[in-house]
Amino acid sequence: MIKTYSEYNLDPQTFPFLKSFQDNWQEIRDEFIKFREHSSEEELSLTSNVMGPKTKTIKTKGDKRYSAFGILFQGDFIEEYIQKYQIDYPDYGSAIAATKALELRNKYFPTLAEVITQVNSRNNNIARNVYFGTFHPGLDIKLHVNYNPHMNRGYLGLIVPKGDVAMQICHEKLYWREGEFMILDHSYPHCPHNYTDFDRTVLIVDFFKTDQPRDAVRQFEQKLVSQRMQDNPYSLGVFGKSDRVKREDFIKYGLAHQLEWDQGL
Repeated sequence: MIKTYSEYNLDPQTFPFLKSFQDNWQEIRDEFIKFREHSSEEELSLTSNVMGPKTKTIKTKGDKRYSAFGILFQGDFIEEYIQKYQIDYPDYGSAIAATKALELRNKYFPTLAEVITQVNSRNNNIARNVYFGTFHPGLDIKLHVNYNPHMNRGYLGLIVPKGDVAMQICHEKLYWREGEFMILDHSYPHCPHNYTDFDRTVLIVDFFKTDQPRDAVRQFEQKLVSQRMQDNPYSLGVFGKSDRVKREDFIKYGLAHQLEWDQGL
């Protein structure tokens, strides 16, 4: 099958450091499945309430759910990130939350942690966020942007059911595939959905854009994350107020598509 790419749908071959994730995708998937099937109620609560980035701006249609949790945020492993920003949670202080997050990471996700360590040690800490994202059946996320002009977002398909589970970005509809990366520039308006009866889970890998000076993107990230953490420390620096879609975002793909996207708002 011939694939075409664009300024917002990028060729994964352009980013060879992602190959380490892709080569280990089955082991990473197995770690996720083991966690899902064998974790305790406390461990499930920990991933949901401590290790999952929370957004105040991105909305869904109806009451269908999206869940996410991860082990790397802004280039730091989750336990380091919690300590750096001294995040206090309703059920845990920062020190206890960090200790429990580290224990869970070591117990369930050693392969993923090792891949991250190897990729970042060889590529000047290029990976910024790494987390699992699950679309539950019927999920329909409203049109939005992710204001991260310093990063691209990679989706590595882990569990992808057959049927209409896709990403609509600009005027394209893109489909995830197990064992393959989809790389997007999320500064373009998009709205994903899962119209199947099964969960869809991907590994999300946010990484610095390789065509921008590393010092510049680091400085931008620090400023952006600082603002986001002040507004919402539970965002883990991933989401912020700037993620709301604006009228000028439509210009990025042409006014001919404005009516279609206005309906999506």
